[in-house]
Amino acid sequence: MVPEKKTLFSQPSWIIRSDEVELAVTELGGHMAPVTFFRNDRPFEPYYINPWYAEDIPIDTPVLKPLRGDFFCMPFGERNSYREEVHEVHGETATGYWSLANYGRTGNVVSLSLTMETKVRPGRTTKILRLVDGHNAVYCQHILEGYSGKMCLGHHATLDPHGEADTMNISVSPIKFGLTNPHLTGQENNGEYYALESNKSFKNLEKVPTMWKEYPYDDLTVFPRRRGFVDIVQVYNKKKKKPGWVCAVYIKEGFLWYALKDPRILPSTVIWMENHGRHQPPWNGRNCCIGLEDVCAYLALGLRESVRKNRASEKGVPTYLNLSEKRPTVINYIQGAAKIPKGFDKVRKVKMGQGEVTFLSYSEKSVTVPLYHWFLYTGSLEEPKDTF
Repeated sequence: MVPEKKTLFSQPSWIIRSDEVELAVTELGGHMAPVTFFRNDRPFEPYYINPWYAEDIPIDTPVLKPLRGDFFCMPFGERNSYREEVHEVHGETATGYWSLANYGRTGNVVSLSLTMETKVRPGRTTKILRLVDGHNAVYCQHILEGYSGKMCLGHHATLDPHGEADTMNISVSPIKFGLTNPHLTGQENNGEYYALESNKSFKNLEKVPTMWKEYPYDDLTVFPRRRGFVDIVQVYNKKKKKPGWVCAVYIKEGFLWYALKDPRILPSTVIWMENHGRHQPPWNGRNCCIGLEDVCAYLALGLRESVRKNRASEKGVPTYLNLSEKRPTVINYIQGAAKIPKGFDKVRKVKMGQGEVTFLSYSEKSVTVPLYHWFLYTGSLEEPKDTF
């Protein structure tokens, strides 16, 4: 079988469908968008797509050409060199061409497999995307083979807030601490404007230091916020065997987007808040999106800074993985959506059940969805005999 392939928003893309979800992934960079959840009943498309896709303009940063939705970064972060390697922003897996390896349906599962042979750090990456009938979720898997050495990596889910200020509520699983971006000087740099104070730690996303004396803290659990600015922070999860999570509630639309991870592999979340704060091309002050990016990295500073001693690693948080040619490294990840009841405000807690997940809000509302959450640890959609 061969999946449907067509050009969407100027990028050739493979398309797969279940009875609930339609998903497109670009050949260039493997960027996953658009994705339509509840496609036959109140369709919901949470992922962001760049506004310059149809413009004939020069783009010097390769990852910006297809920029959309979620993509796998290896290494995660800005362009820099490490030993004799020179990596582009977010690496080859986010900027190179993927090849179709396999596609098909088995029972109620549709799967698409893509591969890439990377050159800067030689090895093979396999991307497998699975959809399950009855589930509004995408089961993502990346298998890294033939690699050796230290590497920072992660997912780069980028969401579209779909409208006016303060309409999206963000929450993450319990954190040890968070950090603001460390290398910024002043409020402006190269056409970018920042609101948060540089190189500060915090313990709560609702109270993060800003540069403003009259307004010294701001709440990062609400977006869009601080129009005219772009900021990046990173939060570090408390060590737990249970899945880590990040959620975005679309209050007016009545939906919840979520991502689940194994926090032993992806121990932190980078939050990129772009609210018309970048004025260099191709941004030109017109972008409003939020990146909720589960990673093993040091902020978005790239491989060199992630493998060095840094403020996160000093506190015992891993900021890179050790890859080995002798065994594959597997990154399992789940992204999905749920319809929320009226009055559901912000996710407070996520509970794993028997083939389901329940999201509980601060307003004491809840929603339960079918989900094979054990996939995060087993890489399989078949329920294990010993559930956790």
